[in-house]
Amino acid sequence: MIKIGITGQAGFVGTHLYNSLGLFPDEFERIEFHKEYFNDKTKLNNFVCQCDVIVHLAAMNRHNDPQIIYDTNVDLVQKLVQSLNQTNSQAHVLFSSSTQEERDNLYGKSKKDGRELMKDWAKTSGGKFTGMIIPNVFGPFGHPNYNSVIATFCHKLSHDETPKIDVDGDMQLIYVGELVNVMLYEIRNGVGKSEMLIPFTSESKVSTLLFKLESYKKDYQHSGIIPSINNTFELNLFNTFRCYMNIRDHFPVKYTKHTDARGSFVEVIRLGTGGQVSFSTTVAGVTRGNHYHTRKIERFSVIKGKALIQLRRIGTNEVLDFYLDGDAPAYVDMPIWYTHNIKNIGEETLYTNFWINEFYDPNDPDTYFEEV
Repeated sequence: MIKIGITGQAGFVGTHLYNSLGLFPDEFERIEFHKEYFNDKTKLNNFVCQCDVIVHLAAMNRHNDPQIIYDTNVDLVQKLVQSLNQTNSQAHVLFSSSTQEERDNLYGKSKKDGRELMKDWAKTSGGKFTGMIIPNVFGPFGHPNYNSVIATFCHKLSHDETPKIDVDGDMQLIYVGELVNVMLYEIRNGVGKSEMLIPFTSESKVSTLLFKLESYKKDYQHSGIIPSINNTFELNLFNTFRCYMNIRDHFPVKYTKHTDARGSFVEVIRLGTGGQVSFSTTVAGVTRGNHYHTRKIERFSVIKGKALIQLRRIGTNEVLDFYLDGDAPAYVDMPIWYTHNIKNIGEETLYTNFWINEFYDPNDPDTYFEEV
């Protein structure tokens, strides 16, 4: 069992890494970290001495005064190094730096100088150190106007605001899930690398990103159309966009029901991509699901009976309740990293259609069970 602590556990990358470690409970034990530990030597030392691996993600990305960014980031590294020395830690430290290291700004300088401080600690202490130089990271739950331009665009578009392009440059990108996979590999590998350039997995102009996200707003948020997904980057970008929507207000979305003497007809979904549509009946009182996905796009459509669909984002306590009735057919989509279920709360059999964007693969199901 590898004991892993993450400084910056509550941040954008930290949250994804923390939740992903939870997928492997027999392999990893997560050591809790809270940001106030940096202001309490006893608590910081207690945290450090428990860890076999420390992933240092805590940092300030933006501030009106660049000098404050520099001073804050270097100070955090110095406090961590001091604690490592005081506890005689032999932990493997993974340090999150940035491709901005070579740019003429104090944020990049803070990351480079911090990496050098950690490198010196490893040399003198015999500890292991991996200095990861990371390109622009995007993905769900990043903070707009802070973590990435994609987070800003997704938030503004999904909340009916108008994003602006300051500089239409080329961006080298990595999806947060891909970055987490790199980190997991390095943790398992256990070999330090003082300078490790993490390769970007996609590249795009800012204007191209905005155009694509605008199309997701038009097709998906306004019309319910699952867009064409042509590659892994587009899947990751679409999954990112839909996690910025106001889920509570958007769902359930009512279908248009066409009725005549023959009965009724409801168009369930229009696809720009393939996938799998399935159908189920559920007897009264039974609950299905209580699991989540990290990449799949999924839609639950209630066409007959009464249902309660519940969602809860992993790592949080808030449960979203959606009540659906087949007399007014509607659907709810399952965002990634939200555990979800569906319960028949009526007295008659519940009829539900399910659509998912990929065929079920028992060798790679992307299905993780957790009670809502």
